Amino acid sequence: MKNIYWRPHGVSRLALILIAVVAATGLLMVEANPVRKEQPFFKEKVRAARLTAEAFEAIKEQRRRIGLAIDKEVDPMESGLIGTLMSTVTSNTGSLSAKQTSINPNFAALVVHLLLRAEVVEGDVVAVGLSGSFPAINAAVCTAIETLKLKPIVITSASASSWGANEPKYLWIDMEKTLHERKIISFRTIAASIGGVEDDGLGMTPLGLRQLRRAIDRHGIPFIDPEDYTDSLNQRMAIYREQAGAASIKAYVNVGGGTTSVGTKIGKRLFKPGLNRRLPLQGSVHGFGHVPHDRRGRPGHPPGANRGICEALRVSDPAAEDAPHRRGRIFYSEEYNKNLATGVLVLVLVLLYAFIRSDWGFRMLVSSKPSKGKKHPGPMV
Repeated sequence: MKNIYWRPHGVSRLALILIAVVAATGLLMVEANPVRKEQPFFKEKVRAARLTAEAFEAIKEQRRRIGLAIDKEVDPMESGLIGTLMSTVTSNTGSLSAKQTSINPNFAALVVHLLLRAEVVEGDVVAVGLSGSFPAINAAVCTAIETLKLKPIVITSASASSWGANEPKYLWIDMEKTLHERKIISFRTIAASIGGVEDDGLGMTPLGLRQLRRAIDRHGIPFIDPEDYTDSLNQRMAIYREQAGAASIKAYVNVGGGTTSVGTKIGKRLFKPGLNRRLPLQGSVHGFGHVPHDRRGRPGHPPGANRGICEALRVSDPAAEDAPHRRGRIFYSEEYNKNLATGVLVLVLVLLYAFIRSDWGFRMLVSSKPSKGKKHPGPMV
C-alpha cells in the first residue's frame, strides 16, 4: 500500500533556507575558483618580456663594467636603470617613482599588446621617438619591436630628465649600443638630437651640451641640430619619410613626453594612455598630428612610465609583477569556471522544482514522526 502525503499550499521555511544555503555556497565556490585564461598574443608577450629581462641585465652589467655605482636607495631593485637627480646632461625634472615603476619586463608585453591592437604585422614599418628619460621602457619598446620583427625608424633625444639615463658616461644611446652588441636588438637609432626644451637643450650648461654632442658623434649617429621646435619637427619628419621610402608607416611609438612627439602641454593632455587611433584636435597637437600613418589611421602611442597607464589599461602594476613567471593580467585573465557555474545553477533549479513544482522536496522533509498539534491538511498528493 502506498503512503499518502498532504502537501502544504506554501513552501516551508526549511526548504527556502536549504535552497538559499545551496545557492550562496555555490556562489562562493564559483567566486573562489576562477580559471586562468591566456590573453591574446600570449607567446609574443612572453618572448618580449624575457628578452627585456636580458636587456636589463646587459645594461646593468655594462654599467658596472664602466664603474658607475648603483644607489640602492633610489634603485632598490639594483637595476642600473635609474640615474641621478641632476647632472650636466639632465634636461628637466622627472619623477623618481615613475622611473622605478618602469623597471619591469612586463612593459614589453604591454607594448606588444598595443602594437598588435594597432594591427601591425611582421615586416611593417613603425616610427619611434625615444628620449633618455625612461631607459627601461625604451628597452621594452625595442625588444617588443624585435619580437614582432617590425622595421623601426628610431629617432632619439640624447638628454634625459631626472633619474633617467642622465649619467654622462652612459646615456640611452650608449645603452642601446650595448643591446645591439649583445645581439638583443638588431637595429640602432638613425638620428639623434640634444633633446630638452625646444629640442636643443635650452637652459643646459655648455658642458652638458658638449657631452651630449660628443656622445652622438661617438656613435656615428646623424645629428639633428634644429633652429627651433618647428625646424626640429620638420627634420624628424623628413627623416621618417626618407627612411620609410615607399612603405607606409603603420604606427608611431612614443616614449616620454617630448614635444616633437606629442606636442606642447595642451597636446600631451589630449592623448590618452595607450593606443590612440584618432588624433584629438589635430590642429593643436603639432608633433603627433604630423606623423604619417597608414590608411587605417591608427598610430600607436605606448605608455609613459607611471601607474596611471596600468590603471587605464586595466593592467596590473608592473612594479609588483615578476615577468619571467608571466604574472599579471597582461598575460592572463581570470574568468568564472563555466562548468562549475553551470553545475551550481542546475542544482539550484532542481531544488526549486523539487520544493515548489513537485512533492519530491516535501517528501524529503516530511517527518516520519507524528506532528504535534492539529494542522489543517493541504491538498492530497
